[in-house]
Amino acid sequence: MSPALHPVFRPGATALITGAASGIGLATAQFCRTHGMNLVLGIDLLFLNAGTMVQPTEGKTTWTDPTYFQRALAVNTLGYTNGIATFIDDITRGSDTVPRAIILTGSKQGLTNPPGDPAYNASKAAVKSIAEQLSYSLYEKHPNVSVHLLVPGFTYTGMIRRHFKEKPNGAWLPEQVVEYLSQGMAEGRFYIICPDNEVTEELDKKRMMWSCGDMVNRRPALTRWRADWKEKAAKGIEEMEIGE
Repeated sequence: MSPALHPVFRPGATALITGAASGIGLATAQFCRTHGMNLVLGIDLLFLNAGTMVQPTEGKTTWTDPTYFQRALAVNTLGYTNGIATFIDDITRGSDTVPRAIILTGSKQGLTNPPGDPAYNASKAAVKSIAEQLSYSLYEKHPNVSVHLLVPGFTYTGMIRRHFKEKPNGAWLPEQVVEYLSQGMAEGRFYIICPDNEVTEELDKKRMMWSCGDMVNRRPALTRWRADWKEKAAKGIEEMEIGE
């Protein structure tokens, strides 16, 4: 039996998808098309999905090149807020009679903040905050507009293909992410945090709990990756029990 679909995936509904030339955006466009949706104008589904990873200017570091942050935030954060500002009136207008949906693509790097790419992490952490605020803003006046934060796992998209010629065993295909997204939307979930072939849903939960624990338990920042904490963090995550 096929899983239930969110009612926005219906013949005649229309989706606007940014970043649809490849990867998850393209897979979502194809998924919408198979369900009879239109893919331009008159919006029922707004999918803000464009994303990029940037490098500091040659000769500079992440902390000495202000354009490194500006370029990442321009696409990964302000691109989303610009999209919301442009289409929010269209998607809320008439939503009392038809279901609508807004999807924003975040990242696990925006949740647990691993070292290495602070601009990307910050831009995706901002997307999480924006999605949460948008959901809260709409739920009373426009309850028929559902907002969802999609957080893919390790996915074989264009950004990953730069480093791997063939799909790594641990990676999901974009189509798998879209299927998981569809299921999460049908279940009414706001946070749709995808596993992959290496990381289970349970391990994701434990890692997020450990990261929150850094604040709650007054530990240093990013203990999962600090040399003086790595073993303790790994053991704590392994032994952690997650309730429902």
